Amino acid sequence: METAATASALASRYELRFQSLFDAGRALAFPCDERGRVPLDALSERARENYLYARAVVGRDYAAPELHRRAD
Repeated sequence: METAATASALASRYELRFQSLFDAGRALAFPCDERGRVPLDALSERARENYLYARAVVGRDYAAPELHRRAD
């Protein structure tokens, strides 16, 4: 069984990045696991709102999310 601490440690190695379709310098990124699952309960309220917004506007404001391994 995966504990919250284990999930948090795994999530910190990867991020799910939503790149803006209109501004190359703007993106939203969220910690996730190696499969791209974002631990919503671990996010702040603002980060959770931003994540849900980015998912809702994929194809309109943001590109489909990309999974990235974070630098150690």
